[in-house]
Amino acid sequence: MKRPLHWQDLYELGKNAFEGKRYNEAQRYFEELIKEKANFADAYNFLGFIYHFNGKTNEAIGFFKKAIEINPRYTEASLNLAVVYNEIQEFEKANEIYAMAKDASKQGATSYLDPYAKGKLANMHVEIGAIYHEMGFYKEAQDEYEKAIRLRPEFVDIRTSLGIIYRDMGDFAGAIKEFEEALSIKPEYLPAKLNIGITYYNMGQLEDAKKAWMEVLKHNPNDKKAMMYLNLLERSKK
Repeated sequence: MKRPLHWQDLYELGKNAFEGKRYNEAQRYFEELIKEKANFADAYNFLGFIYHFNGKTNEAIGFFKKAIEINPRYTEASLNLAVVYNEIQEFEKANEIYAMAKDASKQGATSYLDPYAKGKLANMHVEIGAIYHEMGFYKEAQDEYEKAIRLRPEFVDIRTSLGIIYRDMGDFAGAIKEFEEALSIKPEYLPAKLNIGITYYNMGQLEDAKKAWMEVLKHNPNDKKAMMYLNLLERSKK
C-alpha cells in the first residue's frame, strides 16, 4: 500500500511536472497541496501561471493576488499579475502592481519564508547540530537545534533531539520541557515518551521513568528499547 502524499511530496511533484511543461499534472498537485497548506505562496504563483496559460484569466488573477497577499514582497508573482493586467488592457492596475513590485524589491529581503523553505532551512540546521552533538560540542549543537525550532516549532522530532542535547548537558529541566512540548504537539510521539523516561531515570525519578516507558509499550508493545529499559529498571531495584 502506498503511503499518502505529504504536502512536501506534492510540491516536488508539482514543480517537476511544471518544469516538464506538464501543466495539467502540475495543477492537480498544487491544488491538492493548497488544501493542506493554504499559506503556500509558491503554489498559488504556479497555479496563477498555469491558469493564465490555459486562458483562465480571472482565476489566474485570483491566484497571483493570493500569492502576493501571503507574501507582499513576492516580486515574481507581482510581475506575473502585472503581465496579466497588461494583456487585458487594465493598464492602470498593471502599472500600480509593477510599481509595488519595484518598491518591494528595493526594500531588500523579507522575513517571509514559505513552509517548504522553512522546513529545508530547519533540516539544514539539524544536520549541522547533529554533527556538533556527535563531536561533543553541545552548546553549538543546542544553538543549531534552537534555530531549527524557531523556523518550524511544530517539528516534534527536532524538539526531541534538542531535549536529548539538554539531557547530555545535564540540563534535565530543559530536556523535560522540550519532550513535554513535543508531546503537547503530538501526544503519541513515542521517541519523546521514550526519552522523557530516560531523563527521569537519570534524575532518579524511577516511577516517572517506568510510567513513561509503560506508555510507550501501551502504544507499541514490541518496542525493544522500552522493554530493555524496563528490565534495567527492575534489575536496579533488586
